Amino acid sequence: MIRVLLVDDQALIRGGFRALLEAEDDIEVVAEAADGRQAVALALEHRPDVALIDIQMPVMDGIEATHQIASDERLSDVHVVILTNYGLDEYVFNALRAGAGGFLVKDTEPADLLQGVRVAARGDALLSPAITRRLIGEYVARRPEPRPQGLGVLTNREREVTALVARGLSNDEIAAHMVISPTTAKTHVSRAMTKLHARDRAQLVVFAYESGLVTPRRNVPD
Repeated sequence: MIRVLLVDDQALIRGGFRALLEAEDDIEVVAEAADGRQAVALALEHRPDVALIDIQMPVMDGIEATHQIASDERLSDVHVVILTNYGLDEYVFNALRAGAGGFLVKDTEPADLLQGVRVAARGDALLSPAITRRLIGEYVARRPEPRPQGLGVLTNREREVTALVARGLSNDEIAAHMVISPTTAKTHVSRAMTKLHARDRAQLVVFAYESGLVTPRRNVPD
């Protein structure tokens, strides 16, 4: 059973999400919060598998709540998915940097929301490759220059793998590109995440772009 924490300051939205999620046999909503401070407290109390968190809320916003959840070792198994009305914007990027594993637009199709919750519960990044590159590429492109951060801790192989993750390749695709086994590719990805203190592939992508390991591509297709 996938245990979900709903966090949104609008009761009507929480109610709609709850009804949709609890209609599924494998999903249970264990708690609801109307602001970020309540979200952190309820996450500690219930230890959900997935926390669906709105960005703009009173008392404490979703970015700070995400940061507090992601930085608490007791909540290392909680996967945060940001809910937003605005699609690709700086708020979402900052939430990914804070530790979110992905995001969903609130008007997404019900089937996509349900699939997103299941993907997040597995610990996978909830961002398609094209959206990831466009989101981070647009944000990083506004900076005058990249900010190198700790690339020296990675081996050449791990740098190559990290760059390929940022380009949107799966472990199987990385293995084919590098002519190694999928298991070896997965090991390289895991080691890179460990060394860079990345919770998931989404944060690894953020690091790759921020560090200048890969550069933004213009006009990335959907």
